[in-house]
Amino acid sequence: MIGVLDPAGPVGAGERIILFDSVAIMLAIVIPVIACTLFFAWWFRASNGAARYLPQWRYSGRLELLVWSIPALTVLFLGGIAWESAHDLDPAKLLQPAAKPLEVQVVSLDWQWLFIYPEQHAATLNRLIIPAGTPIHFQLTSATVMNSFFVPRLGSQIYTMAGMTTDLNLRADEPGEYAGISAQFSGDGFSDMRFTVAAVPPAQFEAWVSTMHDAPTLDAAAYAALAAGHTSGGSATYGSVAEGLFRDIVQMRLKVGG
Repeated sequence: MIGVLDPAGPVGAGERIILFDSVAIMLAIVIPVIACTLFFAWWFRASNGAARYLPQWRYSGRLELLVWSIPALTVLFLGGIAWESAHDLDPAKLLQPAAKPLEVQVVSLDWQWLFIYPEQHAATLNRLIIPAGTPIHFQLTSATVMNSFFVPRLGSQIYTMAGMTTDLNLRADEPGEYAGISAQFSGDGFSDMRFTVAAVPPAQFEAWVSTMHDAPTLDAAAYAALAAGHTSGGSATYGSVAEGLFRDIVQMRLKVGG
């Protein structure tokens, strides 16, 4: 919860505003109701002779209008916020249409996270390195069961599902390390299915990419070994990725049992 309230990117900041606005609207109803409840209990106590007792009272149009207009306005305000934010913070919407995003392909395994950089021809396991200030376009899928990708400080939890992809656009405004988690129960290793997002200056990101060439290759055999491991934790880097590997994962052409 602390991460959600301390955003490090535009999506997380927008979600925090929605949270605060929604709480404020609901408190505008909750606080007066609690106050009125306490006041009525005190005013209509048995010892208060000044309280009016109206046993024949049945209906008041003004009171009905008041009673129903307040929740109607609440629903209207909350619905308006949800409608507007659903379009403004659409996960598939590019954050900076004029800027070229960094492409990252994400695969949720049992119980690890695999990140593939198609343009850099590299990949990492359980650690995502991105340039700060650069929009990131994610394509996400699952090797097995449904999972959920979530970096609380960057925002937008989104599901990964086998045989299909989902899109997500995020950006880290400042360099730093941000915790990522799986927000969907997926088996015994779910609680340890964590990863780190390291946002670094763009020059440092390019330098990191240039040092990846001597790392092992992520091909079908290496991927099958990862998918069959059924472990959590640890990290790895790959200096090259087999052509079309992510496509084959999405189309479920690769064996993942073991």
